[in-house]
Amino acid sequence: MRLLLHICCAPDATTAYKRLSGSGEVVGYFFNPNVQPYEEYLKRRQALEKLSSIWNFDVFYPPYDPDEWFKTVRGLEDLPEGSMRCKACIAFRLRKSALFAKENGFDAFATSLTTSPHKDVNFTNDIGTKLAKKIGTTYIPSAFRKNNGFLESVNYCKSLGIYRQNYCGCVFSLPKVKV
Repeated sequence: MRLLLHICCAPDATTAYKRLSGSGEVVGYFFNPNVQPYEEYLKRRQALEKLSSIWNFDVFYPPYDPDEWFKTVRGLEDLPEGSMRCKACIAFRLRKSALFAKENGFDAFATSLTTSPHKDVNFTNDIGTKLAKKIGTTYIPSAFRKNNGFLESVNYCKSLGIYRQNYCGCVFSLPKVKV
């Protein structure tokens, strides 16, 4: 099986990639126009480039263009983490991943988003399944954080020297600096 793995960040990709790689060829797809500022996007991309080089797997890096993402979350900016803004963001990125998988002959797609304890696994799997059906591909549901998956990702990053971010990614989730 040839599987496209939507990767939100290198830390979450570690567990997802390790757990999926036994079932066939896993190719990464780093589609994250939600990540700001651009310097943070580059840090996360470089971390994934390092990981994919160490573990020897391919990753597609579509152009970074946050404009469509900002249109997707317009009107939801003031909502808290885990709200409709985050659901719209996840749906947007999974839709693009499903389309890419379909257009490029992948048998299925999955996402590393379910490694994080901060994401809604049920929503992510539900929307992935619905989008796959609508687009005409297959989504592989997951809960990579189960069975110590998140802890595994922390340990992989420590041992490999992989950058771990301290916020989800979008400008609205940036930690507030206390003065």
